[in-house]
Amino acid sequence: MNLLSQENIDAVRVTAPESIRPAAEALHRIAMECGFRAAPAHDIADKRTPVDAEGNILATEVFGWSDDERVWWRNSRIALDSPLTSACRFESQPFWANAEGFRTFEPNAYLDSINIANFEQRALTESAICVPVHLPFGQIGAVSFNPLDKSKIDLSEEFRLYSDALGLYARTFISTYVQIMGSVQALPPESRLSKREVECLRWAAIGKTDLEISMIMSRSRATVRFHIHNAATKLNAVNRSQTVFKAAQLGYISLQT
Repeated sequence: MNLLSQENIDAVRVTAPESIRPAAEALHRIAMECGFRAAPAHDIADKRTPVDAEGNILATEVFGWSDDERVWWRNSRIALDSPLTSACRFESQPFWANAEGFRTFEPNAYLDSINIANFEQRALTESAICVPVHLPFGQIGAVSFNPLDKSKIDLSEEFRLYSDALGLYARTFISTYVQIMGSVQALPPESRLSKREVECLRWAAIGKTDLEISMIMSRSRATVRFHIHNAATKLNAVNRSQTVFKAAQLGYISLQT
């Protein structure tokens, strides 16, 4: 099998909304040829899962995940609780994992600190090869490749043979999917922050609480919360930390101390 080819790279690349489904089908075919079922997520912090141009869920329509299985897109806690998604925050290269821990080509001490207790229940698989996809503005996507043989726990040989190719295809599919799905932009066009919003975020970036910021700025705590909430909405951020991070990436504030 000629796994790594330009033809396959082109096949999994999303170039327009109508090409989402064919690209997903190509990724599914490649994964199946390697003995895996793909589980794609365009944003591990988002409850939504990739869809085609008509809004059909690719997980069920293309990748073969049935509704009677424990599936990630209906588990609201998986972004916080799964050891696989936790590892995607600390690793940018493909890795494989099971209940005994994480394996990478290059050592990563951060992975050693991740709690892997009850791995199968929390990761919804006995083992998996996972490809993190780090995108602009702090967004993290991922594709988990779960073995078709659910009893297979040791993926060391499959990782050696397939991880580079699966990594390339996963990154190509997720990054182009996010780029094409312009209605779910990581950075909305109306993202210009006001002077007060920037000022609040500058203090938040160095660890000040809403109460402390209100005292520094001589404003009410409610006003501070209002400005930070507005900034989060403009930057499409899911929480305070991501708001600060995105503001720093756009040059509004500095994270240097």
